[in-house]
Amino acid sequence: MWPRGPFRRRWSLALLSPVILTVVITSLAFSTPRKIAFSRLLTAVPALAASVWPILPTILLGVVCVAIMIALSLVYPDLGTWFTVGAIAAVTVAAAYACRVRIQREQAFLQLRLVADAAQKVLLRPLPRRVGRIEVESMYLAAAAQARIGGDFYEAVATPYGVRLIIGDVRGKGLPAVGAAAAVVNCFREAAYDEPTLEGIVRRLDASSARHSCTLPTGDLLEQFTTVVLAEFPHQGDHIRLLNCGHPPPLLLHHGKLHVLDPTTASPMLNLATLIGTGYTTDTVVCAPGDRLLFYTDGVIESRNSHGEFFALQDWMRRQASAGPRALLDTLHRDLLHHSGGGLNDDVAALAVCVRDSSVREDA
Repeated sequence: MWPRGPFRRRWSLALLSPVILTVVITSLAFSTPRKIAFSRLLTAVPALAASVWPILPTILLGVVCVAIMIALSLVYPDLGTWFTVGAIAAVTVAAAYACRVRIQREQAFLQLRLVADAAQKVLLRPLPRRVGRIEVESMYLAAAAQARIGGDFYEAVATPYGVRLIIGDVRGKGLPAVGAAAAVVNCFREAAYDEPTLEGIVRRLDASSARHSCTLPTGDLLEQFTTVVLAEFPHQGDHIRLLNCGHPPPLLLHHGKLHVLDPTTASPMLNLATLIGTGYTTDTVVCAPGDRLLFYTDGVIESRNSHGEFFALQDWMRRQASAGPRALLDTLHRDLLHHSGGGLNDDVAALAVCVRDSSVREDA
């Protein structure tokens, strides 16, 4: 996809910069006294072209610069033309080689991006808009522009026990965090169908996370943990079940009033059960049709502005009383980037959920 808006205009100017520089230097060279010798700056033109152009246009621009120098020698015969021509030729050859290396690296980077995209579709596969009795939308924002996936993850599946979803955040970044997230998500996709309780699911998630950690070079479990929230939306009844393992609490808009769903008792984060026990606690929360919930990772609430102030998510959520799941996440995306000045301190994942009446058919 081509860039749009102001970024597209900046990208167009970057592509035209070698031509613009050539025109400026040529104009100065012909319009200023010979002793100033602006023409020697033409040696910089092929080098600039190599950073944004393919090989052949870079070489052709070098030839144009040589032709300009020859034409300039007709005006200033004692300009030392051949010295500058030799310099332009040498720089053009070097620029062509540098351009070739740049293109090879760009192609390799593109292949890596394609692999990362494929990995993202496995780890964060697109969620259906309607899962059982809930409408759900997802959002993932990488802190680094070149990143595609990280340690934040989510999933939602329809099971015999109702719709179950998970959102979590692995401590750390890079491939180790991606591997840990994949281990948890893949385990959840199986356990959510098999285990009758959320406690049973989280025990299997903890075991899977611990087995994955044993494959890593370091053996310090305190440095390798994962926070998660598990939610279960039963097929019938105006309630949901939540199990929070050290994760930021979900937010619930119930009849237009905001509720912060803090756990009644803290549950251990994944990979720490062997150290502090398996005292998992599931909370039951009243949740009626039409209510909306926001699940998120700590990248949302830890986003800072230029004054070092955190994003006030609860105050923001109170102003979204009438927003549907997609509109809620679109507004959150926009306001997060505005708050942080266009850059994020950490990866961000979020799920927006709207509870529907169980008596309404899914295809209605």
